[in-house]
Amino acid sequence: MTADWYVLIEEDTRTTQHADGKDLKLHRWMLTGTHRIGPDPIEAAAAAEDAALNYLPGVLARHARPGDEPARHALRTRDGAWVVLVKQRHRECHIRVTTAQLVHRREEKEAPPRSLKEKFRSALEGPPPAVKPWAWTPSDEADQT
Repeated sequence: MTADWYVLIEEDTRTTQHADGKDLKLHRWMLTGTHRIGPDPIEAAAAAEDAALNYLPGVLARHARPGDEPARHALRTRDGAWVVLVKQRHRECHIRVTTAQLVHRREEKEAPPRSLKEKFRSALEGPPPAVKPWAWTPSDEADQT
């Protein structure tokens, strides 16, 4: 198991789509940065603060000129996460900066390719049943309390 700490940066990404003669501003909250800091949680907290106070979101960076400094309101939540409102020239964006410890890692593993016989069989039988979504099953102890 690894104990490395990371700084995660999430942004309110925005795109404009044109439909039926109207401009639609689409917002989407995305993880835009995953920065490995190391084993020290205090260093990760310091790095998160630095990111909250200095990171420039892509929505604003595309329109920034050298020397520009956007307005910034940085709020730290009780759990140590940062929520930041950044404004520049009639544009604004929200970011969230958090620290997280990597506790599990698994590499991708692909199934072996199907044989020609399996491909024909699936064509005749139809698609396999859908994978069931993850669901939490409470333990018996939690039911008794």
